[in-house]
Amino acid sequence: MKLPVMMVFRIRSIGWRERRKRVLRLVVCMMFMLSVTPPARADSAAETCLSVNRDLSLGTRLPRLAARIDAGGPVRIVAIGSSSTVGLWMVRPSLTYPQVMKRELETLWPGMEFEIVNSGRVGDTIPGNIKRFQQDVFAHRPDLVIWQLGTNDIAWGGNMDGVREEIDAGVASLKATGVDLILMDLQYAPQVLASRHHAAMEVIIRVAALQNGVGLFSRFEAMLKSVQAGVPEGALVALDGLHNSRDGYDCIGRLLARAIYTAAQE
Repeated sequence: MKLPVMMVFRIRSIGWRERRKRVLRLVVCMMFMLSVTPPARADSAAETCLSVNRDLSLGTRLPRLAARIDAGGPVRIVAIGSSSTVGLWMVRPSLTYPQVMKRELETLWPGMEFEIVNSGRVGDTIPGNIKRFQQDVFAHRPDLVIWQLGTNDIAWGGNMDGVREEIDAGVASLKATGVDLILMDLQYAPQVLASRHHAAMEVIIRVAALQNGVGLFSRFEAMLKSVQAGVPEGALVALDGLHNSRDGYDCIGRLLARAIYTAAQE
């Protein structure tokens, strides 16, 4: 039985439209995947950031971590902080700095098990971090704590009264548990630079780390050196002018892991 010409045309037309929809959906899917997971390039902002900061030091040893490594692990690390620790704007947890750091540590110490606890909270401040120590840090019994602090305390126009005392108290409570500790300072980003308090906060965090004998990971300095080396100012910062971009989180995570590795050998 022959189908009428118009019916044959209609069937073919529907089939063509369906195929076109499928192709378009595939193209959109591929474009999305490429937008969030671009292939690594030798000249990427993250690679330049790593290269110009290859001598970055935490300024201290990490004896507890070193002992855990010598014992064969496992090693538990808690990252506490605000949205920079959460990894705001990243579509997958694997793109956040704590998870990037974990992968790099496992590359540097093949066969060693690293457990990362992400205790970041969007919008948190130094007092808020400290209030969460018992539940979000101590309860996990970590070997190493990375405390990312200070950005929200200045970005929203807060004053600096009592900040140094708060940081010292927080550091003292963390050290009392016997953990190794690293302070992570502000990001080099437009919204941070717009605060009149950013320079003072940088000094406070740096001096607190030095005088309390804990590590300092200066992402402010790392990002600034990258820009000075030719990385476009927006390459390591998200469109909001505050949080890190994917390249920014990638560099921070890998750079921190390498600094940890070096400190554990000292």
